[in-house]
Amino acid sequence: MTEQNTATREEWLVARRALLEKEKAHTRMKDEITKERQALPWVRVEKEYSFETPEGPRSLADLFQGHSQLIVYHFMYGAEWKNPCVSCSLWADNFNGLPPHLAQKDIGFVTVSSAPLAMIAPFKTRMGWDFDWVSSEASTFNADFNVGFGPGHPTDAPLMYNFREVENMQIDELPGISVFARGEDGAIFHTYSAYSRGLDITNSAYSYIDMTPRGRDEPVEGNKMGWVKHRDAY
Repeated sequence: MTEQNTATREEWLVARRALLEKEKAHTRMKDEITKERQALPWVRVEKEYSFETPEGPRSLADLFQGHSQLIVYHFMYGAEWKNPCVSCSLWADNFNGLPPHLAQKDIGFVTVSSAPLAMIAPFKTRMGWDFDWVSSEASTFNADFNVGFGPGHPTDAPLMYNFREVENMQIDELPGISVFARGEDGAIFHTYSAYSRGLDITNSAYSYIDMTPRGRDEPVEGNKMGWVKHRDAY
């Protein structure tokens, strides 16, 4: 750890109070951004999607499980992958116990991967996860919401990630979150998506790490998350 300046308790308190004012300003800005996020226009989902679940094939509407809102976490796990993404697994370790709380606010929650359910189920059991995790293998769901770039990606559609077009994609899956809402007539709308660093706010581990002096302590170049392993592999 890099040597840091030290101070008396009184000096520390002055510095901490100054930082608190910036933290409060950040919180107020976050509240403003949240309102703008909630005010984004809705885009109707016209395509029908089918998902493989333990209960059999289900539609996107079924994934709402009776709620009017749905959050989907796009988990990186392709049909040809040997193991699920370790970074997405770090995120998923935050999900246990979350769905019942979201349900009280009329929100469904599900994790979606393009790997078949036969690959998903054993790993879910290994990790002890209790949230819903389904397969989009039979549909273009991942490609349509800009997290799937493998053979199923339409050849006439541009490669997009984090709202920018990219010329080449070196990997067939990337992470993201998509939010949907259902209208009174049952129509489904896409309301929000986030990718890359936009997912940070959903990872409590990073929130705690960011409180420490060393913080994330990740390399400037290369794979910043190279330190992460499946939690039973450390």
